[in-house]
Amino acid sequence: MTRTRLTTSLLRGIAPATLLLAALPAAAQDTTTAPAAAPAEDGLGEIVVTAERRSENLQRVPLSVGVASGDALRAFQAGGDDTLLSLSGRVPGLYVETTTGRIFPRFYIRGLGNIDFYLGASQPVTIIQDDVILEHVVLKSNPVYDVRQVEVLRGPQGSLFGRNTTAGIIKFDTIKPTNDFDSRASASVGTYGSVSVDAGVGGPLIKDLLSIRVSTLLQHRENYVDNVYAGVTQDSTATPRKNAMGGFDDRNVRVQLALTPGNAFSLDLSGHARWYDGTSTLFHRAALKKGSNDVQAEPRNIVALDEGNDNPQSYTTYGGSVRATYDFGPAALTSITAYETTSGFSRGDTDGGAGANFPVRGTANGFGQSQGQIRDLDQWSQELRLSGTQGGRFNWQVGGLYFDTRDITDFYQRTFFLTTAQRNPNNWVRLHDVNTSWAGFGQVSYELMDRLTLTAGGRITEDKKRTQLLKPVQNVAGISQYPANFRTDVTLKATKPSWDASLLYQASPDISLYSRIAQGFRGPTIQGRSAVFNSDFSTANSETILSWETGIKTRLLDNTLSLNATVFGYRVNDIQLNGNDLNGNGILFNGNKAEAYGMEAEANWKPVPNLTLGAGLSLLHSAIRDTTTEVQICALNNAVVCTPSAAVRPVPGAFGTTFLVKIDGEPLPNAPEYNVDLTARYDQPLGNGGRAFIAGDFNIQGYTQFVLYKTKEFTANGNFEGGLKIGYAAPDDAYELAVFARNITGEKNLKGVIENYMAAVFNEPRIIGVSLSGKFR
Repeated sequence: MTRTRLTTSLLRGIAPATLLLAALPAAAQDTTTAPAAAPAEDGLGEIVVTAERRSENLQRVPLSVGVASGDALRAFQAGGDDTLLSLSGRVPGLYVETTTGRIFPRFYIRGLGNIDFYLGASQPVTIIQDDVILEHVVLKSNPVYDVRQVEVLRGPQGSLFGRNTTAGIIKFDTIKPTNDFDSRASASVGTYGSVSVDAGVGGPLIKDLLSIRVSTLLQHRENYVDNVYAGVTQDSTATPRKNAMGGFDDRNVRVQLALTPGNAFSLDLSGHARWYDGTSTLFHRAALKKGSNDVQAEPRNIVALDEGNDNPQSYTTYGGSVRATYDFGPAALTSITAYETTSGFSRGDTDGGAGANFPVRGTANGFGQSQGQIRDLDQWSQELRLSGTQGGRFNWQVGGLYFDTRDITDFYQRTFFLTTAQRNPNNWVRLHDVNTSWAGFGQVSYELMDRLTLTAGGRITEDKKRTQLLKPVQNVAGISQYPANFRTDVTLKATKPSWDASLLYQASPDISLYSRIAQGFRGPTIQGRSAVFNSDFSTANSETILSWETGIKTRLLDNTLSLNATVFGYRVNDIQLNGNDLNGNGILFNGNKAEAYGMEAEANWKPVPNLTLGAGLSLLHSAIRDTTTEVQICALNNAVVCTPSAAVRPVPGAFGTTFLVKIDGEPLPNAPEYNVDLTARYDQPLGNGGRAFIAGDFNIQGYTQFVLYKTKEFTANGNFEGGLKIGYAAPDDAYELAVFARNITGEKNLKGVIENYMAAVFNEPRIIGVSLSGKFR
């Protein structure tokens, strides 16, 4: 399939959504996914967002915002899926994946993200939970629970939120303490011993003065993947073993306090903790055969790993924030102080197989094992914001941000773990990373004339990064192997502006039109992990983006239909990319630029009071524009093992022949050409005031390239998953009892690759179970 037009395959994928959209009037952009519980009213409820740091009706916000309700998110997570990965494709334009396990999701908005699995990697998508920036990749994995709403702010977001971001923001708002007792809980059990409990309870401690809310998420799955390797291991991994991997325990708790001593002042305190133990991503070596991306012959629940000690992964995270607001009348001053810390490790057999099963000239071949470990990470952030009282023709806000994160991170390579004579206890490096950032920002919104509003914002940011090599790789005798002419201390700094401007025209109470242009940047980045391979640090300068979008937002048919659409385009200059160098080491570098354009559409329709239908569609064309850059491709034992479409240039070197291809014209990795999401729910009223219901969801993902160069193997096209839920809701929604299935058809979808080993990463297995949820007031 060509990447410059939609082909027959794409059209087949979007046909269900096209039929639905064609039956309805043309309209707008930005709605919720279909709710998990049908609302009592006949029409669609109002959606209120805080995309501009104030509560507004979604239909009157002049930028592209996708919204998912907390109830919808909990339905997707009933089987114990990673709470963040379950969002992938559920909001048009959003894609989420991981090849490192639950502690390291990677996010992409409109195709723009970062495939780097380095623990210090910078991502162009920012995660914000309850107004707190989560910048480090491990902090970004903090699960979402007892959540009220998720907002995806597409495109550069430099004016108001946190640090600069070129791709967008994913913003999670949890349920807050109130002066009335309120509690909710949802629990499920399913296949593989999967258990998920998401609950929150709150109410007043001192009426009209102090409130509390306690929330928890408990997720568990038994090990279900067998390690069938029966040969000799060199690191004392226990083999063979049934039910060796695949399980996890994810335990989370959050406590929030809200103090309201008067009408002018409020103080919100929040603290949370996470204890996670599980299995890092399992790679299936040689699951991909040359010339094909078909992985159906590879068993999902069987691996043959000779090393890695069952791929353990464990992290502990704590954090807290203090939010204080004082309303002076004409303006309100808000301070948000936050701290996050984490420590832990992830170890894995990165070749995804046993060397003895892949001999070369009679000798076991292809070993890979590594571990990344955060010894300590501390992140501080302080934001001050002064905002005028909302209302009237003129609204404004200004503020400043200080951000500081620093960590000690170790990287261990294979011989460190061996128990044979080849063991090298010094085969690891230690890095010290520091990132500080200062920013000042502001935004004004002015109603130029009746129904026409101009909004403009700007930010100036200084972003500074420093990485030090505290311990290099040493040989068994303790002598450094790191070349003396390579860098051990690198500092990068950039100061740049970001801005955006938009116009919103409210054509009628039910139809709004908007256009937005924005410029953003992502600060310079350092990748120090290269030192573990005795290679120099790799760096990338800042990338900048210029983006435009225009859309329409509507509520139609007596508020029973919202049908929203937007078109967009962007150019990223000096785009930060990741590939392999001549020695096969992962490196960070700047490409010349990348360009993309596309559209997103969302619809919610309630044709009759008991039926709710939802549809989401995204289309994307992206291309890297760089006529000179080459990257190393899939090769092992001096031979290319995949089928690249571009011309291959062999380069002899000290470690054998390296094969390079140019990436000019290639799409951005992990940027689906299209994505379709369909949801439906029907409620049948019963005589006792309760309801029987059936709800389903379906998602299909178009052509997706996993690496920087095109091959027949490292792509997916037509991945799909479906979910179904059938149950009973008691009168007044006091409780809901249901049976459910996630990935109901048991699809085995390719989600990631390890190129030289032709290894595959799969999606979650089918989970069938029972769920119970309720609300108590």
